[in-house]
Amino acid sequence: MTTAVEFGRSERQEPYPGPLLEVRDLHVEFKTRDGVAKAVNGVNYTVSAGETLAVLGESGSGKSVTAQAIMGILDMPPARIPQGEILYRGQDLLKMGREERRRIRGQRIAMIFQDALSSLNPVLSVGHQLGEMFRAHRGASRAEAKARSIELMDRVRIPAAKDRVSDYPHQFSGGMRQRIMIAMALALEPDLIIADEPTTALDVTVQAQVMDLLAELQAEYHMGLILITHDLGVVADVADKIAVMYAGRIVETAPVHELYASPAHPYTRGLLDSIPRLDQKGQELYAIKGLPPNLLRIPPGCAFNPRCPRAQEICRQEVPRLFDVTAADGTPAPGRGSACFFWKETLDDA
Repeated sequence: MTTAVEFGRSERQEPYPGPLLEVRDLHVEFKTRDGVAKAVNGVNYTVSAGETLAVLGESGSGKSVTAQAIMGILDMPPARIPQGEILYRGQDLLKMGREERRRIRGQRIAMIFQDALSSLNPVLSVGHQLGEMFRAHRGASRAEAKARSIELMDRVRIPAAKDRVSDYPHQFSGGMRQRIMIAMALALEPDLIIADEPTTALDVTVQAQVMDLLAELQAEYHMGLILITHDLGVVADVADKIAVMYAGRIVETAPVHELYASPAHPYTRGLLDSIPRLDQKGQELYAIKGLPPNLLRIPPGCAFNPRCPRAQEICRQEVPRLFDVTAADGTPAPGRGSACFFWKETLDDA
């Protein structure tokens, strides 16, 4: 007889030699009454098994829209993907049929949403919602699904899971609800998890607990993880590499410690300078001047030029490509790129 534990185990695929996920030249736009909003403008990134990619940027930079395109949960229309590829294990998700895409969503690629209270159904117990994954995808009975739900709640360290499996979302704290969302994402042991602002509205202590839990579970299951956030402090200890987004484009990529030590784009420099520091007590906190661009009317040239202290005429006329960043001695810096004509000067100031 199949046990409840066995229902929790997905059929693990053979290790894939390349990246689990490749996003290539992805464009996403939204048709509105006022025109076409270009939310994502040629995004490229990869994630491998066991690797954590942090995607940073202000609200409206295209981080979540890219994730929704990967998951296939964009409302189309008004959304449209005019070009690009999203390759999972070498297969383009955008060319798959609805049923084939549905089988991958949840089982192979899962998502943790930023607002757990609105993402969970308020009229169903958390045990019912967790168990639904096993009933729908594994054919589990109610008793088997409930047993597995308790197991998952224990795994994400919800106290007294057996007694609380029948509780409703509003009966849990914000941190506990986020743990339930993590449990739902883990239920079928996916290859890749996308965590969209998983620590929003949580206090600093709970943020650290949630991030530590995600890092521990990722290491245990050897999953790929995409961590979407605007908070650089959240990702410092868990990310392997970082992609910084602005106005729908990636403006800098780097291994996490190199980006913190020596940013190569003025926008990244501004984000780092705006983080409160203990050694600057009493000093005025830095803020990037101006506002993010209107996606209906993105400025010509570099989208950051109206707010950039380094902007020159070329920045207002040409869109910079993602230049390869080299070390001070001219040697290659693997994984580093900057969409800035003056990245060398920015590095020199770091």
